[in-house]
Amino acid sequence: MSLGFSVDELLPRARGGGQLKMGLVKLGGSEWLQSDPDLAARAEGFAAFPEGIQVTPEGEAAGRELATGLDVSGGLAEAAHAHHEDMCLLTRRNGEEHYRLVGAAVAWPSDWTPADKMGLPLRALHAPIQGYEEQLASGVDRFMEKLRPGPIYGRANWFIAATPDMRWVAEPPARAFAHVTPENAGSTLFVRSERQTLRRLPRTGAILFTIGIYVSPFGRLAPANVQRLADAMRSLLDGEGERRGAGAYAHGLIGYADATQEESRP
Repeated sequence: MSLGFSVDELLPRARGGGQLKMGLVKLGGSEWLQSDPDLAARAEGFAAFPEGIQVTPEGEAAGRELATGLDVSGGLAEAAHAHHEDMCLLTRRNGEEHYRLVGAAVAWPSDWTPADKMGLPLRALHAPIQGYEEQLASGVDRFMEKLRPGPIYGRANWFIAATPDMRWVAEPPARAFAHVTPENAGSTLFVRSERQTLRRLPRTGAILFTIGIYVSPFGRLAPANVQRLADAMRSLLDGEGERRGAGAYAHGLIGYADATQEESRP
């Protein structure tokens, strides 16, 4: 199974709670980036969030290499304007073991601001993720070290949001989800999935991290995915639920899923 380009296609590949893992799948060149980006939406996204473009001097050469490889004039910003995916660049300084964020062109971030993250190593970038240091950090570092030019790897994740906005700024969960009930969760909860890919640029050796954002109302998902998310809520509540704000919407999500499943029975 490869990665698709919609929430319904990505959810079966996305982690649903429990042990943190990279969950990578190898992608072919034609599977790397979405082939039909809405460039007007991309332009609007960057216009509304100009601070989403941040490039340090260390990232400029890699940005130019990326743009050239995508047949785009310019650098990182122009490459991201021309595609559906947000794009980030990571490099490793001489004498250092860890990769740092040196460039970001992000129109639709999931509750983060690139200026706050520039120059940080991977472990600091992921510090808010509960369990990352203990369960995943060493494995990610090894993968980055071994990644060679050519292969492309992808993974997916998901979040529950109270808005369909492509640029998501999370509110305190108790406020954001106060209106959600089992009866209306299908239209008031939104599933936000990130389709992430990793590859190494051949000339500069920088690692390119792309993030394709896809959003769907909970109630429009395939029935199997509605149940998949309901099942995931239980493990999230026992683990990283606090970070995700799951306690504020789990009752409504699970109640909606259970009612939907009951209605579908003959």
